[in-house]
Amino acid sequence: MDWRSLDEQYIISTYKRLPIAIAKGEGNHLYDTDGKAYLDLFTGLAVNVLGHSHPQVMQALREQGEKFLHISNLFLNTPAIRLAQRLVEHSVKGKVFFTNSGAEATEAAIKLIHKWTVAGGAGRQGIVVLRNSFHGRTLGAIRLTRQPHVYQDFPQPSFPVYELDAEDAEQLKSLCREAKPAAVLMEPVLGSGGVVPLGEAYLRDVEAICRQEGMLFCMDEIQTGIGRTGRFFAYQHAGVTPDLILFAKGVGGGLPLGGVIAGEKLMNLFKPGDHGTTFAPAPLSAALGNAVLDVVLDPVFQTQSNEVMSYLWERLHELGRSFTAVLRDIRGKGMMVGISLNAQPEEASRLQQNLLAEGILVDITQKTIVRLLPPLTLTKEDVDRFVDVFSRQLAELGAAKGA
Repeated sequence: MDWRSLDEQYIISTYKRLPIAIAKGEGNHLYDTDGKAYLDLFTGLAVNVLGHSHPQVMQALREQGEKFLHISNLFLNTPAIRLAQRLVEHSVKGKVFFTNSGAEATEAAIKLIHKWTVAGGAGRQGIVVLRNSFHGRTLGAIRLTRQPHVYQDFPQPSFPVYELDAEDAEQLKSLCREAKPAAVLMEPVLGSGGVVPLGEAYLRDVEAICRQEGMLFCMDEIQTGIGRTGRFFAYQHAGVTPDLILFAKGVGGGLPLGGVIAGEKLMNLFKPGDHGTTFAPAPLSAALGNAVLDVVLDPVFQTQSNEVMSYLWERLHELGRSFTAVLRDIRGKGMMVGISLNAQPEEASRLQQNLLAEGILVDITQKTIVRLLPPLTLTKEDVDRFVDVFSRQLAELGAAKGA
């Protein structure tokens, strides 16, 4: 079966696909239709935090699948209620609104921030975001995404958006002297923007400015959440307390699920009819979400995962010392890594294809940055395999460049 030709014939092309058709996933590997195994260091763009076909996730899939798949938000959804309770208990005091995706979480956040300005936001309007940030592709979310190749010339809602540089708290202070933004929204680690972690001191400074100015302090944890950086949410490394948390990707165990956790200032602003969705939270997605949390919040699992995270970074630093001619920088946090290549975009693409040929799946973002989003179930043996293959490819890249 020529899956690539059929894909091109029947599916609108909004993604540049790698030339493999996936037949199954098991553990930390994907298998193509020819039976070849690939170490998955991309995990469906940070979705499969427990790898593929994890036993506890599959058990939840079977148990909930035999009960019901959809019931409508007119009824009490017990898997969703339990999941919401646990999300709140492991973040901030508040309430959850569930969505189907990260972009929908951003849309809900925009509406909730607006409701806050109307309810008593002291005349504040608009949202502060960081240059090169990514918050989604729907028309509201794309207004906050600060990547020109993404927002292009699509129509945009008219609420104010203020774009600032990361790590510059003085710039935010200066903006507040000139305007009255309602909220600051930022990713603790810029994902699509190049895997750039924000400094913990900077996050604390931004929170302090928000408190002083009467703005909302909001964290986009869509890619960074659910244990990916070594804490349940990445903002927790800095000891800050957001007013609003956006989440998605890893929370659904591989099924579509996202949402916002609204803190005490926001949790009672939405009234019946203000916002809604037909499918979210799907009982099946919520059940899988609870299975994910059962694993991710287990202290034994956390210890094992953090040990592998430390080992991964130890090996990555070895790479950085060994290949100074072809590596500009290695940055990130936990199981979220950006390896900046001293290479042209076509060389980075070729490196990705070479890794694919050797059974290693990675992503390329910002044209020359190898992005790793491994599962939290990654093993030291997986790390060694990646480093061995990647070292060989970096040596070939260096030789080709005469380095």
